[in-house]
Amino acid sequence: MDPHPTPEPTTAPARRTRSAEPGDTNVPAPPPGGPSAPDPSWGASAVSPSPSGGAARHGHPVPPVPPAPSRSRARRLLAPVGALAGVAAAFAYVGAVDPNEPGHYPVCPLFRLTGLYCPGCGGLRSAHAFAHGDLPTALGANALAVVGYGVFAVVAVLWLVRAYRGVPTRLAVPPVWWWGIGAVLALFTLVRNLPLGSALVP
Repeated sequence: MDPHPTPEPTTAPARRTRSAEPGDTNVPAPPPGGPSAPDPSWGASAVSPSPSGGAARHGHPVPPVPPAPSRSRARRLLAPVGALAGVAAAFAYVGAVDPNEPGHYPVCPLFRLTGLYCPGCGGLRSAHAFAHGDLPTALGANALAVVGYGVFAVVAVLWLVRAYRGVPTRLAVPPVWWWGIGAVLALFTLVRNLPLGSALVP
C-alpha cells in the first residue's frame, strides 16, 4: 500500500443549466418600419353609431328614417266639420218640427213627476225659435241654452281654425270650471222654479 496515495482527480459537478421555457424565449423586436403588432382594438366592434342616430354596419352608414308625413288638411278638418254638420242637422230638424205642438217630442220626466223645471226644460222651444232667428223667444224659453249656443259657436270656430292651420287641439277643462258650470246650472234651476224667476219659465 502506498503511504502517499495520489489523490484521484475529482470531476467538477455539472453546471445546472436552466431549461428554456416558452416565456423565456427571447423574441427579437421588429426592425423599424417593419410589421408592427396588431391593434387590439381592431375588429372589436363591427357596429358603430352613425351621426343619423342609427348604426353603421360593415362600414356602411344606415340612412336616417324620414319623419312621418303630416295628415292632410282634409283629414284634419274632418272632425270639426263633422261636428258642425251634426249640430246643423239637429237645428234643422228642430226648426222643421215645432216642439210647441204636442206629440213631437217626449216630455221632461222631472217636470212630469214633480212639476219642477230642470235646466233643460224649454231647450227644444229655444232651439226652434233660434233656428228661425227669433232671439227674444229663444231667451224666454231657455236663456241658458242660448248662452250654450254661443259658447259652442266660439269653440267650434277655434277648433276649425286650428285644424285648418295644422295646430293640434286638445280640449282640457280644469275641474274648477266643471264646478262653476254645475253651480250655474243649480242656481238657474233654483231661480226659475221660484216666483221671482217667472221670466225664466218656458
